[in-house]
Formats: sequence, structure tokens, C-alpha cells
Amino acid sequence: MKLATFTHGGATRIGVVVGEEVVDLAAAAPSLPAEMPAFLAAGAPALDATRKAVAGRGPRIKLAAVHLEAPVRCPPKFLALGLNYAAHVAESGRPRPDFPLFFNKQVSCVTGPFDPIWIPHIAPDMVDYEGELAFVIGRRCRYVPAARATEVIAGYMICNDVSVRDWQRRAATMTLGKSFDTHGPIGPWLVTPDEVGDPQNLNLRTLVNGAQRQNVNTREMVFSCFQQVETLSAAFTLMPGDIVSTGTPSGVGMAMKPPGFIKAGDVVRIEIEKIGYIENPVIAEPANIARI
Repeated sequence: MKLATFTHGGATRIGVVVGEEVVDLAAAAPSLPAEMPAFLAAGAPALDATRKAVAGRGPRIKLAAVHLEAPVRCPPKFLALGLNYAAHVAESGRPRPDFPLFFNKQVSCVTGPFDPIWIPHIAPDMVDYEGELAFVIGRRCRYVPAARATEVIAGYMICNDVSVRDWQRRAATMTLGKSFDTHGPIGPWLVTPDEVGDPQNLNLRTLVNGAQRQNVNTREMVFSCFQQVETLSAAFTLMPGDIVSTGTPSGVGMAMKPPGFIKAGDVVRIEIEKIGYIENPVIAEPANIARI
């Protein structure tokens, strides 16, 4: 299934994308939660009710008539992994890690799959794209071995781990440079594992203004999705709705000669096999952002 969060008629809720339509779960299964973390926490009964709604031809809306939101708008945690493709490690000039290099993206950076990415007025010159596969945790869990990680992953989606490189470099951790508002586009929906199959065999591409910048298969990850679950859950409890973005391949703007940072007027598109694509226009940070 393709689980989506969408807005239509002034209301935001969850649905299932089927072809060019969205099954509106608020109408087809009104007892289900309307926010993705709570929906995932409801477990197998919620998924069973969702499948019945789809099979029963529940109320549908044209996909073109809805606004797709981030599948998980308010994740409990937004974690990401650095230096997880060998070629990206090489282009970064850093040693290959022998332990996963996780960092936090603040959840306020989350934005939708087709919404604008802002170029911050205080840091306009070194904003970079990072096309990534992300997965979402489906149940509360701790100490999950890699061999059982499939049991706790609710599904997969696309993430652009937008990075403000100068802020990333000047801080002791990567959180500041990775967490500016709108710098976490995700989507376009959450695809359940039965439709994705092996997450370590998916083709990923990133394009800027139609020109290919990144092209890789996820088999080239240093640490697999399942190894990531094992490491994270050994340190702390994972919760339904937690996002883990699994690292970017080579081809980031920072490594180009000259650097290929994004700027207002650009369009960044990230495609992953069996999932779909997200495509975000790049604009200057609006001048009317609330300030003290």
C-alpha cells in the first residue's frame, strides 16, 4: 500500500493511493486515527481496516485534486545517517566509518514532497541537496536484531536531507546545518514493505533542473537499513512514526567542481524505484516569516 497524508477541502487526513485516486480513510474508515504516527501505532487492526476500505471501493478522490503532505508531519524523531555510501565517503575526503554516523534533524524541518525548499537569508550560498531512501518505524521497539528489523519497519519513502554546508561545518554536530525550516522534504507517500521488497536493491536518482546529479543502487550502502535499526534500537527506544534517512550517495553539490549548490529558481527531483519521486522548487526564504 501507498499510505499518504493529504489535504483536501481544508482538512488533512490519511489515505491510500491507488492509481490516480486516493481512498479517503476519514470517510471509508472513520474510526482510524488521522495522523500517521497514531495510525501506525494502532498496528495490524488499523492496516486490516485499511485494506478492507480499499477492497470495498471506499470513497475516493482524484489524486490531482489533493495536496500531498509529508507522510509523517510530526515524527517523534527524525534521524539521519552520514557517510553511508563508499563513493560519497571518498568525495567527502573522510575515512570510511566503522560505526554508523547518526545525527538528528529537528522535526520542524519536515515539509511536503512538492513544497518549496527555502534558501535561508542568513546562509544563502552553500545549500546542498542529498537524495536518500528513508524508512519509518511502525511499532515501539528496543534491541531489535538486524534479522528481525523487517518486523518494525512500517514502510519506505524518499527524503531530501537538505544541508546548509557552512553551518554544518562550523558546529560540533551536524544538527544545525541539517535542520533549517523546509530542509526535510519527505514523501510522496509511505510504501509498505510488501510493495518495496528488498530495500537494499533500489535505484535512486537526484536531478537538479533536469540534470542528473546522483545515480546509485541502495545495495552500495555501507550499513543496511536493517543494521541501522539494530544500532539505533540498541541505544534508545524507537517509536511509531520515527523517521530514519539512510544516507546519500556521491554526487552532492559540495563535491562538484565548481560546487553545484542549489539556489532560488532551481528544482530538485529525487526518484527511487518502487516508491516514486519528490520534486521541490527552491525559493528564497519568505520575508514575512514570523520573528520576534
